Amino acid sequence: MFDSDVHPLTDGSDREKMRAGRNRTLTTQPSERQTLRGLMIDSASIEGLNFLGKTVFGDCFDAFSKMPDRVVDLLILDPPYNLNKKFGARAFSRMPVEQYTNWMRNLLRAVRPKLKDSATVYICGDWLSSASIFSAASEFFVVRNRIAWEREKGRGALTNWKNSSEDIWFCTVSDSYTFNVDAVKLRRRVIAPYRHADGRPKDWQETEAGNFRDTHPSNLWTDITIPFWSMPENTDHPTQKSEKFIAKLILASSNPGDVVFDPFLGSGTSSVVAKKLGRQFSGVEIDETYALLAEKRLALAEHDTSIQGYRDKVFWERNTLNVQNGSQIKSVGGLPFDDMRLPFEE
Repeated sequence: MFDSDVHPLTDGSDREKMRAGRNRTLTTQPSERQTLRGLMIDSASIEGLNFLGKTVFGDCFDAFSKMPDRVVDLLILDPPYNLNKKFGARAFSRMPVEQYTNWMRNLLRAVRPKLKDSATVYICGDWLSSASIFSAASEFFVVRNRIAWEREKGRGALTNWKNSSEDIWFCTVSDSYTFNVDAVKLRRRVIAPYRHADGRPKDWQETEAGNFRDTHPSNLWTDITIPFWSMPENTDHPTQKSEKFIAKLILASSNPGDVVFDPFLGSGTSSVVAKKLGRQFSGVEIDETYALLAEKRLALAEHDTSIQGYRDKVFWERNTLNVQNGSQIKSVGGLPFDDMRLPFEE
């Protein structure tokens, strides 16, 4: 039983946790934190475009006041949902809906000048916060769609329906915007494939591992896996989005070299994926533990550009990529999972 095979790891705050022996959750060690701090910049130090390629440590509203206008091509907003939630040493308390709507309105008003006229905005939320998101976003942007994505995690409820989905609001600043539909097709397994009269596959591929079709992306996502302990991208951030999740947004709504900006960076997923996909990037994080994790992940991305669930420029339906490979993936970027270390680690 590997539940009993545990070892202590620090979570970035010098506390120790006991983890299963095969747990790959990424942490920062005391020996590397000073180096990682040197890679970040403080929000007060923003000048011109010096924040690009870096994690900004501080409050996002302070960062907005220092950033130049019209520099962002893609804004990814994953703010605290309207819930009672603890983020490291900080907590967010649930507000009345109108108060949360005003908070969202103030956020969008502050960040709007930083966006190019051709920019795209994605705003994450749950069922309750989405009401406020739509109301506030409609005042500043063109709201084009709402994506619902399935969370395969979640506790059952005795007196309500279990929450198993969240939303992403797709907005643009104007009617001129980027949308690369071919970059975000989903490869699905075909159960009952159609054939042409001569027997050739019709809009699908026949392989030894099964039959697959590349389908156009919809606003219902059922192929997202929330990071968990056996994934090398996992951290202790309580609301971490997966790299596959963010990759869909970046590939659909930006081009190589575009600027991707995330004012609620958390453990750095938006910046890491933007780097892996050849975009310019920056993000703001107010909690130092998570900001340090973001910088560590950016350093690891120097030699690991893989994104779980994305290969050969196509997204794969959950639980099909390893079947196509014919075996379990045992390494990332040519390195075993157990050897994902930074050059400056002791």
